[in-house]
Amino acid sequence: MAVQDIMPTWVGATAKQIARGVRRGDVSATQVLADHLDHVAKADADLAAFRAVRGGEAVTEAEKVDEQEDLANLPLAGVPVAVKENTAVAGMPTWNGSAAVRTPVAEADHEVVRRLRGAGAVILGVTRMPELGLWAVTDDDTAVTRNPWDLGRTPGGSSGGAAAAVAAGLVPIAHGNDGLGSIRIPAACCGLVGLKPGRGVVPCQLGAEDWFGLVEHGMLSTTVADAAVGFQVLAGRAQEKLVPPQRLRVGVSLRSPVRGVSPDAPNREAVAAAGRLLAGAGHDTVPADPVYPTALGLQGIATWFAAAAADVRAAGIDRGSLQPRSRRHVAFGDWAWRRGYVRDADRLAWRERSIGFFADHSVDLLLTPALATAPPPATSWSSRSWRANMLANIRYAPYAAPWNIAGLPALVVPVGRRPDGLPLAVQLVGPPGSELLLLGVAGQFEMAAPWPRHAPGYPRAGTGSPAGT
Repeated sequence: MAVQDIMPTWVGATAKQIARGVRRGDVSATQVLADHLDHVAKADADLAAFRAVRGGEAVTEAEKVDEQEDLANLPLAGVPVAVKENTAVAGMPTWNGSAAVRTPVAEADHEVVRRLRGAGAVILGVTRMPELGLWAVTDDDTAVTRNPWDLGRTPGGSSGGAAAAVAAGLVPIAHGNDGLGSIRIPAACCGLVGLKPGRGVVPCQLGAEDWFGLVEHGMLSTTVADAAVGFQVLAGRAQEKLVPPQRLRVGVSLRSPVRGVSPDAPNREAVAAAGRLLAGAGHDTVPADPVYPTALGLQGIATWFAAAAADVRAAGIDRGSLQPRSRRHVAFGDWAWRRGYVRDADRLAWRERSIGFFADHSVDLLLTPALATAPPPATSWSSRSWRANMLANIRYAPYAAPWNIAGLPALVVPVGRRPDGLPLAVQLVGPPGSELLLLGVAGQFEMAAPWPRHAPGYPRAGTGSPAGT
């Protein structure tokens, strides 16, 4: 029996299931896209995950996939994919989080978009983010993006629209980028797998200076297998395969990078549960706290400020048109730059110290909480003060940023639920070149303790789909 005979809709299928079905001729790329466009039209009014949907253009792209004679080498054949709105898609403006910072229609795709298309993906649309990608909440004066698990909560940021889209099944996988946690924080908020590759693994080419080397492109997905194929496509490493990791020694730390901020009880329990999963998979866990210097937080915040100012200068943006929170952030960036608080040497010193952590503690990976508290409310943060935004961001999501500064790969994987039903997650950090190792360990988590692939009330994985498709 063909998959198409028992698959009432391809919404809710994984990227790997869709690509396999398209390659085998069980379904056309145009039918897969039609299913997802219909779902977006029905569901996104409540979520505001998408800035723009490419209806006709996406149909044309899907038709081109169907016309190809050889689909065997397309790992994402016919898979609808969303792209974060700060990354150029040919024929579309690049919004960057608000009308004030929107740039003209792009003449060419960004390299990561080119790689997605080259793998057979169909670009369904672009997802929302906060202005300039500065915040771990997603909204502007046109909409508040909401978490499918609880519409009263944010899906995180800055890849908040991407996470909401995947968690609701609007697309099976979505592109995001991560400057201080902007893939991993939304993944944790929405119960997804989110990998930030190490520095230089995926071409960045974003903003004025890639946020001084802090930003990396990656994907958000509902399964480790989809996370792996997305990473392999973006990194140009399609021939590499995941293998079950051998016995590892994993350092475990609850220590917060931000003094005075600590994980709540559910996030502590998530780390404990992850430790039990690691032990069950045959790994050893040991306490191992990174030493986060006070200066690291100051350097990270100064770089965060200065990156925004550099982007605004490079793009010639009228600062008066920015949201008040962004305007103040940029002003602090100018001040930090003039004072010499943004230094390559400081970031390099932290990178070397972070790499040394694994040798000093004789560990292969580090396990930490993904978040400190539940995601903040979904509300109009863009109209609130800079101080309110800063405090909300730092208090709930302090664990991601150090690894951008260090340029190390880091991954978020779901582990259980909060008492209110929201997903919980943990973060795994590794030394340079450990992306596939991180994914391999996450795969062991998934096998031992599978998580709900989509938020309650949204399409479930594999509806009508046979095992192994």
